[in-house]
Amino acid sequence: MDIDQQGENSASETTSENVVPVAKKSGNNNDGGVETAEEATEPAEPDINELCRDMFDKMAIFLQGELTATCEDYKLLENMNKLTSLKYMEMKDISINISRNLQDLNQKYASLQPYLDQINQIEEQVTALEQAAYRLDTYSKKLEAKFKKLEKR
Repeated sequence: MDIDQQGENSASETTSENVVPVAKKSGNNNDGGVETAEEATEPAEPDINELCRDMFDKMAIFLQGELTATCEDYKLLENMNKLTSLKYMEMKDISINISRNLQDLNQKYASLQPYLDQINQIEEQVTALEQAAYRLDTYSKKLEAKFKKLEKR
C-alpha cells in the first residue's frame, strides 16, 4: 500500500469507529412514534485506549520530570552538605591552631611571671625611693633655710 492509501484507510477506519448512535423511527411499532436508539456497530475502544495510552505516557513524562527534579534537589543538598562539612573541618583546624597558640602563650606568660613579679617589686622600691628622695629634698631645703638664718645672725 502507498502512504496515500494508508492515510485514506485510516481516515475511513476512524470515521467508522466513531459512529454515533442514530435515532430511528420504528415503522411497525404501535408505541405512537417512540424513537429507539440503534447501537453503533463498533465501540470506540481504540480511541479510549489511545487516549489512555497518551495520558499514561504524559503522566510518565510528568512523573519522570518530578523524580528528576527531586533527584537534582537531593544532589544539590548533598553538595551543600559536603561543602558545609569541609567548612566545618576548616573551622575545626583553625580552632585547634588557636587553642594550641593560646596554650603556647599561656606557657610563655607563666615562664615570664617571675620576671614580671620582679619588675613589680622594683617598681614598688623605686616608688619608695622616690618618696624618700622627696622627703630628703624637703628636709635639706629646711636645713638650708635654717643654716642661712643662722648665718645671718
